[in-house]
Amino acid sequence: MASARKIPVMEVFGPTVQGEGMVIGRKTMFVRTAGCDYQCVWCDSAFTWDGSGKGDIRLLSALEVVEELERVGGKFFDHVTISGGNPALLPQLGEFISLLHERGIAVALETQGSRWQPWFTDIDDLTLSPKPPSSGMTTDWDVLDDVVAKLREGGRSFCIKTVVFDERDLDYARITHARYPGIPFYLQAGNANLTEMEPRLMLPYLLERYEWLIEKTMADEELRRVHVLPQLHTWVWGNKKGV
Repeated sequence: MASARKIPVMEVFGPTVQGEGMVIGRKTMFVRTAGCDYQCVWCDSAFTWDGSGKGDIRLLSALEVVEELERVGGKFFDHVTISGGNPALLPQLGEFISLLHERGIAVALETQGSRWQPWFTDIDDLTLSPKPPSSGMTTDWDVLDDVVAKLREGGRSFCIKTVVFDERDLDYARITHARYPGIPFYLQAGNANLTEMEPRLMLPYLLERYEWLIEKTMADEELRRVHVLPQLHTWVWGNKKGV
């Protein structure tokens, strides 16, 4: 049974602020799971799938993850973000989400939309983030269409987010936005500088990338109903893990 399967956990940390997507700035705890079906060239969490973080993986029951969240976060949170990798690879997360809801804790999750899980409709803040050409990955539009259709049928609100590094990514964002009208759509400036650990040295670069994306979006009639975001946590902590 799925409920008996362990969850491959790499990190539990927080509370901190959510740095991305529809709930940017939200106080949250993070649970990072191992494994991904993508290998994006600019992935800032490649340790979840490239083998370099293999020694950090712990197989925990849903209850054990909840208990660790409570040990680490105390009584200072009411929101948990499940991160990866791609948590959508894990059917056993349904039990974990139910345990959080029983405790009055809301749940956020971001996934590229390459897999469907029935527990998607239980997520309070769900972001689909299909990957643009700069990632080196290819979107399976049929699968993404199916995920979007099921979410709409389930009546759960969700959003779509595209990370943008260059003009090709902007073209991809236009196509994605037009394909799924009526769904809240977010653009986020990409971070290609993954080796710099000093936030003060990172900030001018991140600001430049954000300004470029704002300028491009404001002058684009196909991207009228969008939100334009920075990657907030990198502005504060650079590429540091566990924040």
